[in-house]
Amino acid sequence: MYTPQKLRVTPSQLVAITVLLTLLLFIPQIWLNWQAYYNFNNLTKNEFRLQKLSDEIIYLDEVLTMSARMNAATGNLMWEKRYRQFEVKLDNAIQESIKLAPQAYNSKDAEKIDVANQQLVKMEYQSFDLVKKNKQQAAQQLLSSRKYETQKQIYADGVIKRKQNISLELQQQVAKYRQKIFWAILASIISLLLLIPAWLLVLNLLREYLKVKKNAQVALEETNWILETKVAARTETLNQKNIQLEQTLQELKNTQVQLIQTEKMSSLGQLVAGVAHEINNPVNFIYGNLIYAKEYTQKLIDLIKLYQQEYSHNNSKITTVIKEIDLEFILEDLPKIVSSMTLGADRIREIIIILRNFSRLDEADMKPVDIHEGIDSTLIILQHQLKGKPEQKEIKIIKEYCSNSPVVECYAGGLNQVFMNIIGNAIDALREKEVKDLKQAKERNASCITIQTQVKNAESLIISIKDNGLGISEEYKNRLFDPFFTTKPVGKGTGLGLSISYQIIVDKHHGKINCISSPGEGTEFVIEIPIKQTK
Repeated sequence: MYTPQKLRVTPSQLVAITVLLTLLLFIPQIWLNWQAYYNFNNLTKNEFRLQKLSDEIIYLDEVLTMSARMNAATGNLMWEKRYRQFEVKLDNAIQESIKLAPQAYNSKDAEKIDVANQQLVKMEYQSFDLVKKNKQQAAQQLLSSRKYETQKQIYADGVIKRKQNISLELQQQVAKYRQKIFWAILASIISLLLLIPAWLLVLNLLREYLKVKKNAQVALEETNWILETKVAARTETLNQKNIQLEQTLQELKNTQVQLIQTEKMSSLGQLVAGVAHEINNPVNFIYGNLIYAKEYTQKLIDLIKLYQQEYSHNNSKITTVIKEIDLEFILEDLPKIVSSMTLGADRIREIIIILRNFSRLDEADMKPVDIHEGIDSTLIILQHQLKGKPEQKEIKIIKEYCSNSPVVECYAGGLNQVFMNIIGNAIDALREKEVKDLKQAKERNASCITIQTQVKNAESLIISIKDNGLGISEEYKNRLFDPFFTTKPVGKGTGLGLSISYQIIVDKHHGKINCISSPGEGTEFVIEIPIKQTK
């Protein structure tokens, strides 16, 4: 397009003029359209509210008439009370209608409606007075009289006509606003048609500018592509090396932590075995001497009784000493003391045997083992945690062992470590539930751990360890056996107990371990191991 030299303008000037022209044409149109929409919206709301109020006035008027007639028919003053309540609501509805459509209440028809309403109210009040004077029949005649019905019809017809007039007037206003909106839209279309050539020129200038910019962009992208290809190749090489390094470091970390955990369990086994060995020698000495002490005590008691029978001469000194020391009580209680000491020594010897079974230092290889002994020894080790602190309740252990449990070919020390991890986690979960119930002032139910064993198809043994704690959500349950995953606070868990337990059961014993849990329903770990390992 050619223009004279003096009339030529720069592209930026042309864009500025076009934008300014657009604003000058469209801003007034937008403002007018908004005003029309706003007024039309308010008008629609008022129309809806007036229609609703008209229906409400008709309804309330019928309620007043019914209340007055029921009062006259029954003589129950409750209907007058109901009349007074709805009369206030009717007055409020009429006042609101007057505010929304004052012109509808200033006509001659409105005066007739008001007069009819006053006559109706007057006759209804008269009926109330007649009922109070026990003249129900007169009240009924008054409310069913021709005069009452006439005024009632005048009032009802007037209300309906007023409703129609209001609706007609609103329709006329809506038609006016629609016409204004039509002209506003038409003006907007004309303005748009005027602006189209100017914007087409602007678009042509922009297309030329973008074409030049695109050519420069293509050249820049080619250069960038070459550089990015070189950088990507080197980055890929570095990423592969970094991934290999991270995997190696992670494997080293896992191995190191597992070695530490294994060393801890080994140290615990050595400590338990050492303590059991040190206690065993003096306990055997005490237990062996208690047999002779019991025998000697009984002989001395028999000798004293023989003296009492054969030596009948009274000696005042001996009699005094016998009374002071209460010889009869001593002769009765001394055998009980020796027996209770023997029972205590027996109990200590049993605990030493259990501690030795738990440590299993002499059973590093796979051997046939009674699983129940390993579970019982683990419970002895954890007994102080089961009893808890003074403010904690004792955790009840429910054993449901199968009667025909065979010996299982396994690594006894490893299985004891699994039992220690799972039962220890169950104790922590139950203690956490106690704290939560205490904070929420809930009634604390008895905490318990149920341990079941059963033989499956004479080929494998199933061990179930279940608690009635808080349970585990589905999100956490899928990650229980991942290394270093724990839900415990920092410093209270390494996240390796269940991971190591999984390796012991699945990798070393070719078994299975599953977790069954849901929030609020407790947690159950089910372990299945073969009774005999296949080579």
